[in-house]
Amino acid sequence: MELDSDACFRAVRARDRRFDGRFFVGIASTHVYCRPICPARPPKRENMRFYTSAAAAEGAGFRPCLRCRPERAPGLASVDAVSRLVGAAIAGIEEHALSSARVGDLAASLGVSDRHLRRITESELGVSPIELAQTQRLLFAKRLLGDTRLSLTEIAFASGFGSVRRFNALFKSRYNLSPRALRGRASAPEGLHCQLEFRPPFAWHRLLDYLRMRAIPGVEMADATHYRRTVSIDEAQGWIAISLGKKANALNVEISPSLTPVIGAVIARVKRLFDLGAVPDAVSALLSQDPLLAKVVDRIPGLRVAGAFDGFELAVRAILGQQVSVKGATTLAGRWAQAFGAPIATPYPELNRLTPTAQRMAAVAADEIAALGIVGARARCLCVLAPAVLERRVVLTFAPNVEEQIEALMRLPGIGPWTAQYIAMRALHWPDAFPSGDLMLLRAANSNQKKLQELAEGWRPWRAYATHYLWQSLGVNP
Repeated sequence: MELDSDACFRAVRARDRRFDGRFFVGIASTHVYCRPICPARPPKRENMRFYTSAAAAEGAGFRPCLRCRPERAPGLASVDAVSRLVGAAIAGIEEHALSSARVGDLAASLGVSDRHLRRITESELGVSPIELAQTQRLLFAKRLLGDTRLSLTEIAFASGFGSVRRFNALFKSRYNLSPRALRGRASAPEGLHCQLEFRPPFAWHRLLDYLRMRAIPGVEMADATHYRRTVSIDEAQGWIAISLGKKANALNVEISPSLTPVIGAVIARVKRLFDLGAVPDAVSALLSQDPLLAKVVDRIPGLRVAGAFDGFELAVRAILGQQVSVKGATTLAGRWAQAFGAPIATPYPELNRLTPTAQRMAAVAADEIAALGIVGARARCLCVLAPAVLERRVVLTFAPNVEEQIEALMRLPGIGPWTAQYIAMRALHWPDAFPSGDLMLLRAANSNQKKLQELAEGWRPWRAYATHYLWQSLGVNP
């Protein structure tokens, strides 16, 4: 991807937060690379080198800045097929799909050849998938060294390294600094915490309220300041709590120590749940041009589209929400969790269930689900959804082929366009998802579905954000 060096230079001089995470600047005189918002004195223009990714900067021989900490830079929303594939590859790496450098396995999970994946990442990011994975692991380890009091051994394995020796050697060769020396420069708080930064503005309380209304009893809870939930990833179980950080433009994430082995996956999912890759300036610049949206966009800057911590859980919640109120769907989801979710002890009495997995639900009969007061058609839909997910006929994570997944969802009995688009919006994290048949959208636009679809063409690639702004214009959160 080509960068406009003059535009990059202006962004660095202005410390413009809109460009944070969109590019990185290498300083030839110090061999350090920074975020555009680095508080250090800007270098001379002739000493600046601009890169589309941290991996590309490190591949050119630059070390991450210890002051602005490039590992904390927010990600980017993926809005086209190429960037979507790169985003899915990054998401897979964050979930440690490349902890053993299995490029072929990751490529297969994304439905492409390893050669195509390599070509795309090299074109978009300037590095191969293996180089990208190596940089991601090192930067994640650097984050844990600065943000936590985990031991070096715990950090090495949580970051995807096969051994402490390999971790130490690679860290020192790449950064010219030992992990222990970096730890000596940092002062981490007690417990397991990390800061996840975002581009302002961020309508935090709107998003928190959206999640609160849909929190599955026993699994999730939200109040005026925090979102909390239980977590089960691989063999690790525990809980997390998210709040708006005291530091500007960051969320604080508290993680139970039992989740240390999967902390990378936890953080990756939190980023998607809270839409931390959003580019609010680009969204508002486009949507504010439409008279239908201009006032609400101006009134609520930085509106986010909630993602999903667990894709299967979100899909179940969407199915249960068909033709019922938000409150009614939440009640049914709570019964579902209590009936089929494994119990767990947490510091919060309200959080006592792990979300039921696709494996668990594949063994449940439709009449068992219907006995909870769930309509028979929806119970049968849940019964076909679980094996479809297990057999990967349907992918409910950050998938590169969004349209294919929407079609796969609609092939399942009981899932129509609205449900498929809603799942794409949240579980697949697709910023252009658009449930055009939604009654509240039609009411907000004072239009029929055909005219609304035509109008929405001007909102691409941010139709999911337009959807939420239209809902907000009515004062509702469907």
